[in-house]
Amino acid sequence: MARWTVTFTDKPDMDRVRSDRKRREAHIAFVRSRPELQIGGALAMRPMQDFPGAIWNVEAETRQDVERLILQDPYYVASLRTYKITEWGTASAIQGMFS
Repeated sequence: MARWTVTFTDKPDMDRVRSDRKRREAHIAFVRSRPELQIGGALAMRPMQDFPGAIWNVEAETRQDVERLILQDPYYVASLRTYKITEWGTASAIQGMFS
Protein backbone atom coordinates (compact mmCIF):
# COMPACT_ATOMS: atom_id res chain seq x y z
CA MET A 1 0.00 0.00 0.00
CA ALA A 2 1.42 3.40 -0.95
CA ARG A 3 1.09 6.71 0.88
CA TRP A 4 0.03 9.84 -0.90
CA THR A 5 -0.37 13.52 -0.13
CA VAL A 6 -3.10 15.48 -1.87
CA THR A 7 -2.77 19.25 -1.88
CA PHE A 8 -5.91 21.15 -2.86
CA THR A 9 -5.90 24.72 -4.14
CA ASP A 10 -9.20 26.58 -3.93
CA LYS A 11 -10.53 29.52 -5.89
CA PRO A 12 -12.11 32.30 -3.79
CA ASP A 13 -15.64 31.12 -4.65
CA MET A 14 -14.93 27.88 -2.77
CA ASP A 15 -16.01 29.82 0.33
CA ARG A 16 -19.56 29.43 -0.97
CA VAL A 17 -19.18 25.64 -0.93
CA ARG A 18 -17.58 25.67 2.53
CA SER A 19 -20.41 27.78 3.95
CA ASP A 20 -23.13 25.37 2.75
CA ARG A 21 -23.97 23.56 6.00
CA LYS A 22 -25.45 20.43 4.38
CA ARG A 23 -22.48 20.05 2.08
CA ARG A 24 -20.08 20.56 5.00
CA GLU A 25 -21.87 17.87 7.02
CA ALA A 26 -21.76 15.52 4.03
CA HIS A 27 -18.03 16.22 3.60
CA ILE A 28 -17.30 15.52 7.28
CA ALA A 29 -19.32 12.29 7.18
CA PHE A 30 -17.50 11.24 3.99
CA VAL A 31 -14.05 11.92 5.46
CA ARG A 32 -14.84 10.08 8.69
CA SER A 33 -16.13 7.05 6.77
CA ARG A 34 -12.93 6.61 4.75
CA PRO A 35 -10.18 4.82 6.72
CA GLU A 36 -7.69 5.30 3.88
CA LEU A 37 -7.90 9.05 4.48
CA GLN A 38 -5.49 9.16 7.39
CA ILE A 39 -5.47 12.89 8.07
CA GLY A 40 -6.76 15.99 6.39
CA GLY A 41 -7.65 19.55 7.01
CA ALA A 42 -7.86 23.08 5.75
CA LEU A 43 -4.62 24.68 4.69
CA ALA A 44 -3.78 28.31 5.42
CA MET A 45 -0.43 29.90 4.65
CA ARG A 46 -0.54 32.23 7.68
CA PRO A 47 -2.66 32.62 10.85
CA MET A 48 -6.16 34.10 10.47
CA GLN A 49 -6.06 33.73 6.67
CA ASP A 50 -9.03 32.42 4.73
CA PHE A 51 -8.32 28.84 3.68
CA PRO A 52 -6.84 28.79 0.17
CA GLY A 53 -6.94 25.00 0.10
CA ALA A 54 -6.59 21.77 2.02
CA ILE A 55 -4.29 18.80 2.43
CA TRP A 56 -4.91 15.07 2.81
CA ASN A 57 -2.67 12.12 3.62
CA VAL A 58 -4.05 8.98 2.01
CA GLU A 59 -3.05 5.32 2.02
CA ALA A 60 -4.05 3.63 -1.25
CA GLU A 61 -2.80 1.11 -3.77
CA THR A 62 -2.81 3.41 -6.81
CA ARG A 63 -2.99 7.04 -7.84
CA GLN A 64 -6.34 6.21 -9.47
CA ASP A 65 -7.68 5.08 -6.07
CA VAL A 66 -6.67 8.44 -4.60
CA GLU A 67 -8.29 10.30 -7.48
CA ARG A 68 -11.50 8.29 -7.08
CA LEU A 69 -11.58 9.30 -3.40
CA ILE A 70 -11.17 12.98 -4.31
CA LEU A 71 -13.94 12.88 -6.90
CA GLN A 72 -16.37 11.32 -4.38
CA ASP A 73 -15.82 14.05 -1.78
CA PRO A 74 -18.83 16.38 -1.49
CA TYR A 75 -16.42 19.33 -1.22
CA TYR A 76 -14.82 18.61 -4.58
CA VAL A 77 -16.07 21.02 -7.25
CA ALA A 78 -13.85 20.85 -10.33
CA SER A 79 -14.40 24.50 -11.28
CA LEU A 80 -13.43 25.71 -7.78
CA ARG A 81 -10.79 23.27 -6.55
CA THR A 82 -7.69 21.82 -8.18
CA TYR A 83 -5.46 19.16 -6.66
CA LYS A 84 -1.96 17.73 -6.84
CA ILE A 85 -1.27 14.11 -5.85
CA THR A 86 2.22 13.24 -4.62
CA GLU A 87 3.39 9.75 -3.70
CA TRP A 88 5.59 9.42 -0.64
CA GLY A 89 8.90 7.64 -1.00
CA THR A 90 9.85 4.85 1.35
CA ALA A 91 13.04 4.89 3.42
CA SER A 92 14.57 2.17 1.21
CA ALA A 93 13.63 4.05 -1.97
CA ILE A 94 15.11 7.29 -0.63
CA GLN A 95 18.28 5.48 0.50
CA GLY A 96 18.64 4.01 -2.99
CA MET A 97 18.60 7.53 -4.47
CA PHE A 98 21.69 8.53 -2.47
CA SER A 99 23.69 5.31 -2.84
